[in-house]
Amino acid sequence: MVTGASRGIGAACSAALAGAGAQVIAVARTKSELQRLRDAHGDRIEIWPEDIHESPFRRRLEQLPRLDVLVNNAGTNTPQPFLEVEERVLDEMIALNVRAVFLTAQSAVRVMLRSGDGGSIINISSQMGHVGSPRRTAYCMTKHAIEGLTKAMGVELAPLGIRVNSVAPTFIETPMTVPMLEDEEFKEWVLERIPMGRVGRLEEVVAAVMFLASAEASLVTASSLKVDGGWTAW
Repeated sequence: MVTGASRGIGAACSAALAGAGAQVIAVARTKSELQRLRDAHGDRIEIWPEDIHESPFRRRLEQLPRLDVLVNNAGTNTPQPFLEVEERVLDEMIALNVRAVFLTAQSAVRVMLRSGDGGSIINISSQMGHVGSPRRTAYCMTKHAIEGLTKAMGVELAPLGIRVNSVAPTFIETPMTVPMLEDEEFKEWVLERIPMGRVGRLEEVVAAVMFLASAEASLVTASSLKVDGGWTAW
């Protein structure tokens, strides 16, 4: 299962997992965008036009006969200076970036335990879960929460055969970041902080997800795989 699957990292992960032979459930609110994903990849992708904030989604998830991998990808960001962060924006980010991620993982674990074969949960975090940044206090707060959740889940669920990790990308070329990176001053600020001197590509994040989903990562849990070009090492 991949949440936030209609575009960007979620769509790319869905396509890669389907290409590797997985039966993928792609979840997002926009049915038309999910349908394009299914049209491109056929029966390997089942689409669920669902709002992951809501309990009907979680009830449907818990009815699955088995689930091996959850890519907990849905998230949002509205950059604002700390003193100008609106309550509405704060509530939206906490609701999607933290609450929905937590509850989706909770439902997924129930299915994994019922099947008895363990599983892998991959929370899509951010380099902002490891550092701070101006205009991103709320976002950093939510992603630090995801890093803490990943560690705690990883420790608690390890004896049950369920691995939990995060992938923490830097700025990646996605529909969400295009408007930001069109600002030349902002783009220069970003590139100055990435020792490798460039933003990331979708396939680089996908590669990290595929590794953590695979048996090759069988001893990796409660960890964060940073795909950040060195940003967080400063």
